[in-house]
Amino acid sequence: MQLVVARIGRAHGIKGEVTVEVRTDEPELRLGPGAVLTTDPAGAGPLTIETGRVHSGRLLLRFEGVSDRSAAEALRNTLLIAEIDPEEMPEGEDEYYDHQLMDLDVVTADGTEVGRITEISHLPSQDLFIVERPDGSEVLIPFVEEIVTEIDLEEQKAVINPPPGLIDDRAEIASSREDAPGQEES
Repeated sequence: MQLVVARIGRAHGIKGEVTVEVRTDEPELRLGPGAVLTTDPAGAGPLTIETGRVHSGRLLLRFEGVSDRSAAEALRNTLLIAEIDPEEMPEGEDEYYDHQLMDLDVVTADGTEVGRITEISHLPSQDLFIVERPDGSEVLIPFVEEIVTEIDLEEQKAVINPPPGLIDDRAEIASSREDAPGQEES
């Protein structure tokens, strides 16, 4: 099974290094020296990682055969893809690979059907489940512990405890303005 583990960003320096946007919780396992990764677009790879280092909070990689800035810049926006065993589980408890979460049924704690996970969006602050509802509409569910209370891979379901307004129209609207005493509406 293939897993997208990073996206190549801009070139860094003149010796072929590139910045990467990491898309795995296990970069030391997937993006270490010697790792051979396929690419999207396929014509850019496969790429073998020669070196890696962190600079100013960003991961920098250099690939075998990419020795100058022009070659590095040509790889910009290329996705790096690792081959993994479909039975492999992430190291941490309560961690999942995207392919394990895709197509899970989403239900509330009382068993009400919400829909099915069709996509997972990885944002800087949190991940979002894109859930297709039975009527074909979509709802975005933040993948945070307070909302997604249980993932049951055997039952193929995600149990959620949504705040008011997340999946329905019962949002609580609070106003910061109070009618001041003595003021009347005109």
